[in-house]
Parts: sequence; structure tokens; C-alpha cells
Amino acid sequence: QECGADCAKLQKSELEHKFNRRALERPYASPHSWGRTYGEHKRHLEFSHEQYRELQRFARDVGIFFTASAMDEMAVEFLHELDVPFFKVGSGDTNNFPYLEKTAKKGRPMVISSGMQSMSTMQQVYRLVKPLNPNFCFLQCTSAYPLQPEDVHLRVITAYQSAFPDIPIGYSGHETGIAISVAAVALGAKVLERHVTLDKTWKGSDHQASLEPNELAELVKAVRTVERAMGSPLKQLLPCEMACNEKLGKSVVAKVAIPEGTILTIDMLTVKVGEPKGFAPEAIYDLVGQKAKVDIEEDETITEQAVENHVKKVKH
Repeated sequence: QECGADCAKLQKSELEHKFNRRALERPYASPHSWGRTYGEHKRHLEFSHEQYRELQRFARDVGIFFTASAMDEMAVEFLHELDVPFFKVGSGDTNNFPYLEKTAKKGRPMVISSGMQSMSTMQQVYRLVKPLNPNFCFLQCTSAYPLQPEDVHLRVITAYQSAFPDIPIGYSGHETGIAISVAAVALGAKVLERHVTLDKTWKGSDHQASLEPNELAELVKAVRTVERAMGSPLKQLLPCEMACNEKLGKSVVAKVAIPEGTILTIDMLTVKVGEPKGFAPEAIYDLVGQKAKVDIEEDETITEQAVENHVKKVKH
């Protein structure tokens, strides 16, 4: 919250529902391990329901949204009971259609990550979820920790925007640093998810793919700047450009002395920063064929008063 994030998200598993017995009994001798078996390791790390309620109260006190990725159907039930603002579907459950159906029917907004999936799976997910619950979004995501830039594929954001124009598209990143996430926002990502740690050197493979609080604060600041900078697709002379335009904007100027009555040709005209201002440079070809009403000195700005029957062409 101090870093400027809108929402804190954890991961909730009901271990007997997420893993089968043999997966929990598997020996786990990794340097990241907190137990002899994978089950012991996971039990050591998993927060209890009461701890979740405590964290939710804390989030409410500091004024930040609080939710979690529900890693199995029972976790969905618990989070629904907690009244979270939205469900996060982790990449590992995106192709789990019974889970998606049950989650969608709860009627809460859903954020669905797409790591390890194909476009055709994502189209199936869309067709399944949409009629049950219109409030969902997809996140482009690659499930590798830490993620190398060449495996990010930010262009998938654009592909999702075309394929699913009626839902927001976002980005879930496991890369190091902030540049790629800022670029995702510039491509139109509406939801941005990053892992956060207090110390990247801690035990566990996720920590090195996470941001420390100072980086998160920097990311949020950069994202807010990019959001402000996105602006409008309308291209026009802006009020903030007026000063530059006044000082350096160019005009059509006489290249040679032009006596009254002369029909203007292109070799009589040039473009310079002129005082006073006259015709804009883009009008130079419209001036060809017009008649000089007065004598125009060499190097003098050509003004509207100096030219006969000048009709300003309307730009379409």
C-alpha cells in the first residue's frame, strides 16, 4: 500500500484438494525445501484460515484490496466466504474447466492468467466463462521464474486485445526489473500483477523473480506516468505547443522581390521562420498561381492581404 499498489494478492491452497496423495508424499530435497516431503514443505508455508482473516483485517485497516489466487476448488469456496473483491485464477487452473465453471458461477470478477496455455485454450476459456460471468479479464503470462525477456512475448497482449475486444487484457510478469511491465502498460495492459518480496535472497524460487518494495514503488510511479502519457489518439496542435509554434513555426516568405500583379510561381517562394507570421508552410502550393496585390519585398513574409483571391483550402 505504501508503494502505491491497489491490491495485495496471496495464494490459497487447500493442499489435499490441490495435490493428490502421492504428490504430497513425494520426497522434496531441494535447497528451497521447508520439509522432507512436498506435503510437509507446503504445510509449513500455507497460511491458515484464521491467518487469512487476520491479513484481510490488516488490509482493510491500511486501505488496500486483499485477495488471493485460489489454487483449487475448496480454496475458491473459502475466498468466496471471505468476500474477496475478485478471484485470481492462476495459470495452473486456466485449463481446469470444471474449476473455471464453479468459480465463474460465484459471480465475482475474475482475473485469469494464461501461462502455459495456447490461444485455442484461451478461446475455449473465453467461451466457457463469458456466458456465466461477463466480468473477467485475461493476463498475458509466461510461467518461468525468473522470466527472460525473450520469453515474455508482450505482443500477445495485442493479440488478446484483437481476439477478445470486450474484456480487459493485462499482464502478469515474473521477469526481473520494471521496464517490461511498464511496456506492458504502454501496450494497453489494464491489470498488472507482479510478485513482491522483502528480500530476493530468501529461500524459495519465487523470491528472485519478485520485486523488493523500493522497486515496486518505482514501478507504480512509472506506470502512473505512462497512464498519464497515453492521452488521446487525436493529433492536433496543443495549447502547450503554442509557445514553440509562435517562436519557431515557419511561414511562406518571398525568395525574390515580387512586383504587384505578378502571378506567383514556386521558385518565388520559400519557407522560413517569419516575422510577422504569414501563410503556414503547407499552404505554399496553394499560393502558386495567385496574384500579388502589392509589391512584396525579397525576404518578406507573404500575408493574406498581399495576395488576391486567396481561398484557404479546407483540410478534410
